[in-house]
Amino acid sequence: MFRRFSVNFALFSIVLDMMLVDAALFLAAELREPLTGYLPFLKVLEPVRLPWSLYGIFPLLWAGVLLLFSVYDGRKNFRFTDEFAGLTLGSLLATFSLAGILYLTYREVSRFLFLMATGTAYSWLLSWRLLARVVFRKNGIHSRIRQVLILGAGETGRELEKNIRDNSALGLRVVGFLDDDWQRQADHADIFGSLDVSRRVIIEHGVDDVVIALPRSEHQRLAEIVNVLHDLPVRVWVIPDYFSLTLHRAKVEEFAGIPMLDLRAPALNEYQRMVKRAFDLGVTLLLLLFALPLMGLIALLIRLDSPGPVLYRARRVGENGRIFWMMKFRTMVQGADKLQAQVIWRDDEGHILHKRPDDPRVTRVGRFLRRSSLDELPQLFNVLRGEMSLVGPRPEMPELVERYDLWQRRRFTVPQGITGWWQVNGRSDKPMHLHTDEDLYYVQNYSLWLDLKILARTVWVVLQGKGAY
Repeated sequence: MFRRFSVNFALFSIVLDMMLVDAALFLAAELREPLTGYLPFLKVLEPVRLPWSLYGIFPLLWAGVLLLFSVYDGRKNFRFTDEFAGLTLGSLLATFSLAGILYLTYREVSRFLFLMATGTAYSWLLSWRLLARVVFRKNGIHSRIRQVLILGAGETGRELEKNIRDNSALGLRVVGFLDDDWQRQADHADIFGSLDVSRRVIIEHGVDDVVIALPRSEHQRLAEIVNVLHDLPVRVWVIPDYFSLTLHRAKVEEFAGIPMLDLRAPALNEYQRMVKRAFDLGVTLLLLLFALPLMGLIALLIRLDSPGPVLYRARRVGENGRIFWMMKFRTMVQGADKLQAQVIWRDDEGHILHKRPDDPRVTRVGRFLRRSSLDELPQLFNVLRGEMSLVGPRPEMPELVERYDLWQRRRFTVPQGITGWWQVNGRSDKPMHLHTDEDLYYVQNYSLWLDLKILARTVWVVLQGKGAY
């Protein structure tokens, strides 16, 4: 079965990638001499004869690195942005690794030939994936669409149906539901009947996958259903109804040798956390080279503008609810916290807001710093200390977090950031305690590529000065 997420497709992808890498290397070797007459910066060389061993090293190393970046795991790369990020980072690492190998072994291979080969290989690897996605999105390449029967027509079951319907490239189709609730049966034509007729429905409709999406009150029927279906050629999946208990997502892991459901599984795996931390440290250290002189000038202006300390330290809630002291340049008069009650107001919907454009506590320099977001620069030191990240949900005041609903607390399952999805989609125009859904989008869709996109959009938003006061 040649399906988007099948082993066959993964093996096909590996073989195709290796063939394209070899083809790019061969093409670069063949074109190196003819291009000498058209590109004056190239040295005249003898006809290029690459060692045959390179035609084995290049594709094997490249495919091996892409395996490490999970590029061939279709389910982890369902979104193109994730696959693009994995392919790009993996190809960069493969390119640097191959450059090191050539430096230590075949140093006579020209740099132009190497760059042409790797650049061509990357463009071909990216191009065929784009083409494959277009084909899959249009009609898929499936030997047969898998038929799915959902047991339980409640909110969870309907959400699963929507996900399958919205993602046709998965090669799945919901044939219908079974539910013991007679009222639901009367209201929805796609419910075939109660759970008791599951065996008959599976046989009649040629069902391949059965998904049990029952509430906890009906889980006593789980063993009964599994026993009824044990001799049928179907896969049985269970969606545990523990969403009200988990803060982000559940994950099956072994604990003391026994598989258990972790209701507080980290939003980022160890690899993602390592990459994010390395990215934060590298970019922050680079930014500080340029930011430190500017920060010194801002500190001087603050001292000349109004009495009081240069820095403002505030208690904030960080990842997993940890309290830390977030640093900013002081933009208000000294003792502004005691005047907070004077600026609290309610919007048209009755929501309490703590910021306003005409806040009388803001100093002259402070108004410019807020408008340009330069007051956030000291938070680079929070990033170095590991208390914050460059990108993530914005740290919130503890007194506001105490009033959060349970679902809102999921925003603290990742490192809190200087900028984030909320900031580039509204900033102060959308108070974060009223729009945590923006942060949850980031949590659920995290990738290094998303971080890069948010940082790029942050520059544009800051230059516009929109929503900052």
